[in-house]
Amino acid sequence: MAVIQLFNEIGTIFRNTPTFALVLEIFLLITVIWLLLHKRGGGRRRRFTKEEEDFIIENYEPEPLVGETDPDHPLLRTRLVASKVGKRINVDGHDCLNLGSHNYLGFLEDQDILEEACKSLRKYGVGSCGPRGFYGTMDVHLELEERIAKFMDLEEAIVYSYGFSTVASAIPAYAKRGDIIFVDEGVNFAIQKGLDASRSTIAFFKHNDVKDLERLLVEQEKRDQKNPKKALKTRRFLVAEGIYMNTGKICPLPELVALRKQYKLRIFIDESVSFGTLGKGGRGVTEHFNIDRDEIDLISAGMEGSMATIGGFCVGSHFIAEHQRLSGLGYIFSASLPPMLTQAAISALDRFEREPKIFEQLQAKAQLLHQIFSRFSKLHLYGDELSPRQALYLAIPGENFDAERKRLIDVADKCIARGVAVVEAAYLQNRERKPVRPSIRVAVNRLLEEAEISAAFEIIENVSSAVL
Repeated sequence: MAVIQLFNEIGTIFRNTPTFALVLEIFLLITVIWLLLHKRGGGRRRRFTKEEEDFIIENYEPEPLVGETDPDHPLLRTRLVASKVGKRINVDGHDCLNLGSHNYLGFLEDQDILEEACKSLRKYGVGSCGPRGFYGTMDVHLELEERIAKFMDLEEAIVYSYGFSTVASAIPAYAKRGDIIFVDEGVNFAIQKGLDASRSTIAFFKHNDVKDLERLLVEQEKRDQKNPKKALKTRRFLVAEGIYMNTGKICPLPELVALRKQYKLRIFIDESVSFGTLGKGGRGVTEHFNIDRDEIDLISAGMEGSMATIGGFCVGSHFIAEHQRLSGLGYIFSASLPPMLTQAAISALDRFEREPKIFEQLQAKAQLLHQIFSRFSKLHLYGDELSPRQALYLAIPGENFDAERKRLIDVADKCIARGVAVVEAAYLQNRERKPVRPSIRVAVNRLLEEAEISAAFEIIENVSSAVL
């Protein structure tokens, strides 16, 4: 009786099931049976004789785990530093004037900052040994965040343990798939990685070209008018640098803010070079142009330059900071900034507030170096006169990238041998969004004297004239 009832139920199911569903189910059943019974390898395998097996094993050559390395790769020819990094540095046994380190305010040699960092080392030890959310938060971290927010006159700040990961984590914390980000094509590599992680649609505009940016915004506005439903869900971001790490140029912030208002953009500014270098109080490009910082949705900066420590921070509204504590990958999954380096940043802020004249001194030295270094005969200086980061290019371009790079390396080596430490700028050439032309990096230090800048010019001029 039960068997008859079961068959009746099955018959009812078949009668009530659409034909296409039955066909699909039967097809799936046949496929499963075929996969279970099918012998992989295309039938019977041919068995090798003992001699054939020995021959195959003897002649087998596995693929190398690592491909062949170019013996001229720049990472294989490192320069050896055998002294503390400061205005002077010992490179490969040569005592040199240091024009290659991002030590803009000379804080690497500041004894007070060093002593405060050592006190923190004795109190907390070397590292925190944990991310901020897992026993890695110490009172100095909270103090630094509070001090940065107060210094920038904004609601809240969040501190990262690595400068590169700061902006690379901040961008994908907000921008997601389906959003559109308008970006200057000259942005640094950290920003490029943040753009990749966001999975947003990226629209690059020409370097520091506001008209080209407006052209892209107009085109996007026309697309939005054709599809208003999609436009309502699409968020628009604008990303730029205060001073561009790759070029030393200052961004046209007033024009960017005007476009932000007109086209309803969220604007992110990376001030890794401009923080602590621009403005009367070192507050960066917003202070330089007298722009209300509330107009900027997010300000980020690395602390390796003007603050002479490591790490980075983002500052803005309460939402900007709190959201990253849950979504900023570099904040969540990285061990927190070592307490002694956090204290070094706090001590640097103390100097910022106590001696604002240091920013005027740095800007005067940057202008002086720019004026003197603009007179090279074989090299071309590129960068804004107020930028502490300048670039020297070949006045006459070489045949190709490698040829230019080798000539600049030769110039740098000979300058080091004669007592001026400069270095060719390093880029991941095959991964940069836009190919970066080889250059020699020049970093300005507030402690430089006019006589030292002039002497460095003479050495670089003599070397470049002889080599080029």
